[in-house]
Amino acid sequence: MRRLLWRIIQIAVIIVLPFFVLVRTGTWLYHSRGVPTWGALLGAATVTLGILTWYGAWISRSWTGKHRIRLMATRVALPLVAAYCGYTLVYLARENAKSDAVRAYYTSLHPLFRIALGTLLLADRDLVVTDVHRTPADYRRMGLPVKEASLHYRQNDGYVHAVDLRTIGRPAWRTGLLTVYFRVMGFRTLRHVGTADHLHVSLPPH
Repeated sequence: MRRLLWRIIQIAVIIVLPFFVLVRTGTWLYHSRGVPTWGALLGAATVTLGILTWYGAWISRSWTGKHRIRLMATRVALPLVAAYCGYTLVYLARENAKSDAVRAYYTSLHPLFRIALGTLLLADRDLVVTDVHRTPADYRRMGLPVKEASLHYRQNDGYVHAVDLRTIGRPAWRTGLLTVYFRVMGFRTLRHVGTADHLHVSLPPH
């Protein structure tokens, strides 16, 4: 039983590692090293490509006796990383957005945020994004004090740096896991309670 459990843990780590590295390396480069947005994403994608290449080379060595590193990198790892990043950068499913307006503003969200959100949606298919982009007029319409500075506004880099995620109707443990995920990945979280209960997640700009 212990050996089986250890094997399951190993498989889980192998599966999760590329996704973790893609998201966390990007936010680390962006925050800790001051790398610009697209440079941080490119760096994270490159490290992830290396991991997938190593996976492919190991499998190839097991099956054929040859590592075929170049083949694994160009024919397997690179297309996978490019397709995954491209998909998460541009697509948010209708069922994961509160409204068409929220979905329309998805591409205004910071790219590293989109990668993190898209990765989360692989594990949490019921997650709903309730808000992305706001303007001062939106706060007035909701009867809220107008904020001079909000990460829901477009920042100097042209991107929105915050999203609101639905927590109403979801178990507390799932909201807790959301909070842990985003904090581990380098984001900030704040729980808003009341009639508009939601989890506010942000990626502070440089």
